[in-house]
Amino acid sequence: MWNKNEISAHDGPTLSKPQFNSNGYQLTLSQPLFRWQNWVSYDQSKMQVAQAEANFVQARQDLILRVAQAYFDVIYAVENLKAVRANKAAIAQQLESAKKNFEVGTATITDSHEAQARFDLASAQEIAAESDFEVKQHALQAIIGKTPGKLATTRKDAELTMPQPSDMNQWVAAAEKDSITVQVQQAAADIAAREVDKQRAGHYPTLDLVANQGHSKSFSTISGAPGSYDTDYTNVGVQLNIPLFQGGLTVSRQREAAANRSAAQSGLDAARRGAALAARQYYLGVTNGLAQVRALKAALVSSQSALESNKLGYEVGVRINIDVLNAENQVYVTRRDLAKATLDTLLAQLRLKASTGALGEDDVAQINALLDPSSAL
Repeated sequence: MWNKNEISAHDGPTLSKPQFNSNGYQLTLSQPLFRWQNWVSYDQSKMQVAQAEANFVQARQDLILRVAQAYFDVIYAVENLKAVRANKAAIAQQLESAKKNFEVGTATITDSHEAQARFDLASAQEIAAESDFEVKQHALQAIIGKTPGKLATTRKDAELTMPQPSDMNQWVAAAEKDSITVQVQQAAADIAAREVDKQRAGHYPTLDLVANQGHSKSFSTISGAPGSYDTDYTNVGVQLNIPLFQGGLTVSRQREAAANRSAAQSGLDAARRGAALAARQYYLGVTNGLAQVRALKAALVSSQSALESNKLGYEVGVRINIDVLNAENQVYVTRRDLAKATLDTLLAQLRLKASTGALGEDDVAQINALLDPSSAL
């Protein structure tokens, strides 16, 4: 028998499972207001630009020096080949004379063998000189990208002058300050020094301007009846971040940057010492080269006088043909040595200007003014 006041569970309402769904979007913009490491990076970028420009100037100077070296090598190879061939011609005359004297009984076979040995050695020297000339030509061609053709030699009346200023210490001081190598290393040292500041900035707070804008939409049936809610929001504020502890990472990076700064400073000191040494070396190369050129010019005049005297002596019968050939060979050898001394001095002048970072096209034009196109080899 049922009680009328009792309600069966089946007679009540049916409960449904609550549902909830939400979606939306958010746009966040952040503008740094204060980050010291970014300012340091900006300074480093300007130093890197200066370093790249210095490297470009260095490459330009190196190209000038390589072309000048290759050009002068070809000219000297030609002068050396002339001297070797003149020596071979003199020895060939000696060999022929020794053979004739042996045939008539006025010389021994030993004289012929000695002359033959000297001739064979001169032939080997000629082959080596010809090979060296070909190699030097191809070396110049590899730089300029085409066959060099005939090259002008230095004028006979070319006057080489002392470097200006004439005080070596002034050149050394300029090299220590303005050498391209020093400029590159100075930029590297400055970048390394700023890197220490950059890593130290890891301890500094950062300040950002932050703006958020978004929209959210939600749907729920928690209250028993379905409901939908839309929300739009916009936030603008300033965000301050204060680093407290990162496990020693910032400190370790700071120590590493300090060590790199010390290494860069050592490289800068080495670059300055190297620039000073180069300036002294090339300055002495110019001054000593000028003295050598003057001495060899006097020797060439003496050799030419000796040649004329031997020719006259041969005509009157007090000199033989070998004496004339030997005197002629001496003229070629002296002329070769004079050409080398002149070319080495000119190259030392270019290297001296390069050691101070001042080598340019004007210096090349001054060297060209000392060449004689009519004597092209």
